[in-house]
Amino acid sequence: MEKRLFLVFCLFLILFLSITLRLFYWQVASFESLKLIALQQTNISSVIKAGRGSIFSADNSPLVINQPAYLVFAEPKNIKDKQSTIGKLAEILSLDAASVSAKFTTDKLSWIPIAEKVEAETAEKLNTAKLAGIGLAQDDKRFYPEASMAAHLLGFVGKNQNGEDQGYFGLEGYYDDQLKGRNGYLKEDRDISGNPIIAGERTFVEAEKGRDLILSLDRTVQYIIEDKLKKGLEKYGAIGGSVIVMDPYKGSILGMASMPGYDPSKRLEFDLSLYKNPAISSSFEPGSTFKVLVMAAAVNENKVEADTEFDEKGPVEIGKYQIKTWNQEYHGRIKVPEIIQYSSNVGMVFIGEKLGSENLLKYIRDLGFGQLTDIDLQDEGTPSLRPIDKWYAIDFATTSFGQGIAATPLQMIRAVAAIANGGELVKPSVVSKIRDNNGKIISLDHKIERRIYNTESASLVKEMMVQAVEKGETKFLKPIGIRVAGKTGTAQIPIAGHYDTEKTIASFVGFLPADKPKFIMLVTLREPTSSPWGSETAAPLFFTIARDLIAYFKIQ
Repeated sequence: MEKRLFLVFCLFLILFLSITLRLFYWQVASFESLKLIALQQTNISSVIKAGRGSIFSADNSPLVINQPAYLVFAEPKNIKDKQSTIGKLAEILSLDAASVSAKFTTDKLSWIPIAEKVEAETAEKLNTAKLAGIGLAQDDKRFYPEASMAAHLLGFVGKNQNGEDQGYFGLEGYYDDQLKGRNGYLKEDRDISGNPIIAGERTFVEAEKGRDLILSLDRTVQYIIEDKLKKGLEKYGAIGGSVIVMDPYKGSILGMASMPGYDPSKRLEFDLSLYKNPAISSSFEPGSTFKVLVMAAAVNENKVEADTEFDEKGPVEIGKYQIKTWNQEYHGRIKVPEIIQYSSNVGMVFIGEKLGSENLLKYIRDLGFGQLTDIDLQDEGTPSLRPIDKWYAIDFATTSFGQGIAATPLQMIRAVAAIANGGELVKPSVVSKIRDNNGKIISLDHKIERRIYNTESASLVKEMMVQAVEKGETKFLKPIGIRVAGKTGTAQIPIAGHYDTEKTIASFVGFLPADKPKFIMLVTLREPTSSPWGSETAAPLFFTIARDLIAYFKIQ
């Protein structure tokens, strides 16, 4: 009997000790972790997503705004019939059932994203279907009122590696921090059923919408250049092209178009290579448009004057190389302005020699070649300059007429703008103002980088460019009664150490009215097939666009 009582006592003692130890574990040893779990279950935090800022043209017309959209997600533990749910999801979202099913790779996840940026109409269908375990969260998408207009300039919004919205390319990429705003949140105590506790703690931080961007881009100018560029590519059989229109005094971009392009609202349907903006990232050898920069440098250094003469009697020998005029015509004794008028490669070798190799390299660097312009667009690129010890006599000679040196279209128009505005290198920009949540406008300053040419030198070369238009190959293209300063360019495309004899990049850069320009414009066409020459492709396109801009700006 005593033995049996002892066994019962031992069992009760063991049970008591087990309960005591368990209580100690729960109430003392695991107090902090259990407290955290309890807080997580009763103190609920909800993220309030910030709206992204909008983008407007110079006249305050919307180019990019937000449109209500939703993220569709699944909570597998709450789904009663997975196969039926997958089938209905696929039907409503117009997705392949297999692709939806593939998202349910494991039952261990408590939350699975199914589809992003779903339109309100589709979201309403999901709400009506009342699918258990399927939910919606606000996930606004970008809407483009002007469709694909200025796509390269604007960029787009995608998801980063954390599944968050992020801007890529163009303005969306460059100004991502300004546009995305700051998320808010709501923290509140709830009971076990998920209902708010009236006497509980509640913290609310309002979301701060992103800032709006107001551009210097003129919507009408952008429409004109895109329309004319598209027609120009077809007319001249070019595989691509760019047009930039800029205020030469401020560096403000009034219009920028490159083709082929893409539609940011359907970007996944386009090749990734089309996302890059060729106007700021692709390089080309500028050819004869570069001549005016070298000429301006020589004039600025007092190496030549307007009445300096040169004997264009034939090809010039540089070591084992022979340099000829583009049409193999020679004019005998000519003056410096006629070198630009005739676009003489031989004459420019003479100008380059007068300027000197050290000065030539100095001006190339001062004009910003080989360096980013720091325009406020993501993914700008620049071709690098060859190392100083890799420059030979033939390189200095060919650079004087724009071959053997590469630039982006943006670098080129910026450099020529220094002639148009009287000698100053400006920093190009797209955004002119930023508007915060309170409607406060922050105007962005225009930056002058440095003076390149004195006013007299710039004026002299400007007049040479006017005469090149008045008396050169483009004389029948210019509008009557308006002085236009311009220069054609034709450059062969370098391929594997040599130049392709059949493929060229044609260009024309010009500004008007010449004496006080309203705008400067650069047109480039890649591999035109109707004619390889800039005077027969890029120049006509330039003047076609210019006529519309003259009417729009009421230039007289």
